[in-house]
Formats: sequence, structure tokens, C-alpha cells
Amino acid sequence: MKSLTHTEYMAMSRFGGLDGLRAIAAVMVVVFHYGGPDRLQGWIGVQVFFVLSGYLITTLMLREEARSGRISLKAFYTRRAFRILPVYFVVLMVTTVTTFALGTYESSGLSEAMPLYLSFFNEFAANNPFGQSWSLGIEQKFYLVWPLVAFAFGALPLGRRLGITALLLLGAVAVTPLTFGSGAPGWPAHYASVLLGCAIGLLMHHRRSYALVRPLTNPWVATGMALGVVTLHYFLKPISDALNTKPGVPGFLWPMTFYPLAVALLLPAVIAPGPVRRVLSCRPMTFVGERSYSLYLVQFLGATIVAFAVPGIEGWAKAGAVVALSLVLASLLYRAVELPMIGAGRKVLAPSPDAAREVGAGARTRSRAAVGAEHPQGHPADDARLPSSGNG
Repeated sequence: MKSLTHTEYMAMSRFGGLDGLRAIAAVMVVVFHYGGPDRLQGWIGVQVFFVLSGYLITTLMLREEARSGRISLKAFYTRRAFRILPVYFVVLMVTTVTTFALGTYESSGLSEAMPLYLSFFNEFAANNPFGQSWSLGIEQKFYLVWPLVAFAFGALPLGRRLGITALLLLGAVAVTPLTFGSGAPGWPAHYASVLLGCAIGLLMHHRRSYALVRPLTNPWVATGMALGVVTLHYFLKPISDALNTKPGVPGFLWPMTFYPLAVALLLPAVIAPGPVRRVLSCRPMTFVGERSYSLYLVQFLGATIVAFAVPGIEGWAKAGAVVALSLVLASLLYRAVELPMIGAGRKVLAPSPDAAREVGAGARTRSRAAVGAEHPQGHPADDARLPSSGNG
């Protein structure tokens, strides 16, 4: 069994194993919220989504740049809008209607937080029925700023983009202590997780730097990496408790000094052919991973229905029921909202027939002029199953 070469990596048009990783992260978070054992520490699944966001969005833009020589910011933002906003606002609307029906719209804090949810400053909202959407505030601002910083000024050398990434990461870490007394203590640290994903995407895209991570794609090493991350997660609670000794520092920050880095280093192992990818890309994993965005958003609605249907249910039984019902609701949203809206985004971006013929002729000309050059095959950037979608 051999490692994945850079040429093989660049020829991949789909990273199936990432669906399984998203599935595990989403289920962990929901189970943690609704009765799962504290040892599970499912809250850290949000950081998995952040790392995936950084990696996938960076990789998609790098491959678009390699194909066409530039990044279409208009197309990028259009795809993101059609991918994220429809489901987000549908679930927000249904949650609002539900709290009105229950008579808790004001008392639950949703009314007070609504301006923050409408402007995507979710991370600054207090706990309420839509509180799980806090990570959308982080990711939406990342989606807005990262393309402008790293891609809007043309094709930059790898070293410069890695430098930008490092500066942003250091800035996020430096600013984090200044927020400890705020309503959202430690919020800049979440951007460090996103930026670690960006860094892995940059390293894997370029042939020379890919050599640094290629050993992680060996099936034996990949299996060891996966087992290592699982073991780390199992001991995350006692490790966090041992580190969390300084008063005034949010407890979640201690595992974030090492856990997101472990996830970032796991990505090459998940992507490469081998037993890890086979497990994570099996049909059940893919099914849940494709619906992970909706699954995460509808968890309050699923939990509300479970509470009414089975009063007094607790523990694993409650967690399992909420996951199962939320997955049903997520599947409905996936079919009725996500896929149609992604298709609508494609239609908005589709060129006119004349423009398409011109683009095709230009592509054939470039291909003939670049015989022997490397032409990476990129992801379909608006494929619902590829880009991370703000789950957290």
C-alpha cells in the first residue's frame, strides 16, 4: 500500500471520506446537546466543521484559480448564498413560529437575539432556541473575508498565502484574551481552527509542499492517525479538566490548543484511499454527512417534538431519539430546500449559450497551448456534498 501522489490528489474530483467526518461531527454535537454522556465531549465537533470549512473552501478556490487563472468572487458568493441562506432562514422561521406557538418567543431570548441572527453575528447571541447557529456567525464572516484577503489580488505564491494565513492565525490567538470578559468569550479562537484548515489546503495543493503531508496518506499511517485522534477524543475530558486550572479562561480553549491541529493533520488520511476512507465514505456515513448542515440546524425542533411525544425521556434514549427525528427533518430540508436552491444557484451562474461557446473555445486553445502542463481537476464548487456548510 502506497501513499497518495500529488498528481493523484489533484485528479480527485470528490473527497468522499469528508462526508463521514461531517456526519460524525454533526451527530456528536446533537448527542452532546441532548442527553449524551459528558465523556463524549461532542461540542468539539464544531471545531471539526471549522477545520473542514477552511480546507474545502481554500481547495475549491485554488483549483478554480489553477483551471481559469482567476477566482470569480461573484460566483463564489453566489454559490455560498444559495448553499447556506435558504435552509438557514427556513429553519429560523420555523423555530420562530414554534416559539410563538409555545408562547416562549420573548422569554426564550429568541426575540432579543433576532437582530444578531439576521445579520450573522450569531456568536454574540445569548443561549436560546436557535443558539446552535452561533458557528454560522464565524463561518459567514470567514466566507466573506478569506477570498478577499487570499485570492482577490490574483494568484499569489504559496509562501505569501501561508504568510497571510499565519498572520491571521496569530492575530486571532493574540486577540482572544481580550474577549474573555465579553458576551462571547474567546470567540476569535474559532478562526484559528478555520485557518488551520486553510493551511492544510494550501500545503496539499502545491507539489513541493505536498511532500510534507504525503506520508499521512499512506494507508498504514492514515489508520494510525485515525486511531490516534479517536484515542485523543476519548481522553479529551480528563485532559481538558487537567489543563483547565486558570480562573477566567474559558474551558473550551484548552483543548483547542491541540484538537483542531489533530483534525487538520487527519484530513490527508481521510482523503487518501484506504480503510479510513472506506469506512467514512460508506453509504450510511455519506447519507448523514450530506444532510449534516440541516441536521445541525434542526436539532432544537427535533428535541421539541421528542419532548412532547415522550415526556421524561433522558440520557442515550433521548439523544438517539433527537438524532433520529432531526435526521428525518434534515432529509426533508435536504430534498425540498437544499438541493433545489443549489440547483437554482447553478442556473443563476450558468453562462448564456453564446458565452458558453466562447468559454469552450478559449479552454480548448489554452489546452493546446499548455501541452504537458498540469491542469488540476477541481471540485464542482456548488456540489452540495463537498463544501462545508456552516455546521457548528
